[in-house]
Amino acid sequence: MHPLFHPLFLQYLVYFNDHTDYFECHEVLEEYWKDVAPLDKTHPLTAWILLATGMYHWRRGNYSGASRSLLKAQKRFSMTLDNSFYEGLHMNELHSNLKHSIEMIEQSAPFQSFKISLNSDTLLAKVKNQVMPPPLIGDELIHKHMQRDRSEILKAREQKRRNRH
Repeated sequence: MHPLFHPLFLQYLVYFNDHTDYFECHEVLEEYWKDVAPLDKTHPLTAWILLATGMYHWRRGNYSGASRSLLKAQKRFSMTLDNSFYEGLHMNELHSNLKHSIEMIEQSAPFQSFKISLNSDTLLAKVKNQVMPPPLIGDELIHKHMQRDRSEILKAREQKRRNRH
């Protein structure tokens, strides 16, 4: 199976392009990344994760976090130009959109979404066939990270802190 045809990457594309649910983009692609290259921070999937993270921060008005994430995404995309994780996608357009977004963030401009353009009919058909939940809107979408159960995350952080001392 081509890596972009993996169900989690297909979901990422739907969440990014149709739902603009960047939090969910991060969640599904992190799961995929942990399956294929969990310790490889330079893996192409990390560029896609950072892209979604930056867009999530920008929409929430966190310009510093958005800038850091999108600059890292830009660097990671550039490090792995000839990769199967980019086939079937208009990467030149993505790079242009990413550069424009970074420039807008540097000017503290309001959030502007963009789409990841597909140039593969097969990939496009697979994305369209994804059965997804209805998109979220408003605060439910913008502040999604605040609505999840964070007890396990907080417990893990506390354990990590204790192990350092």
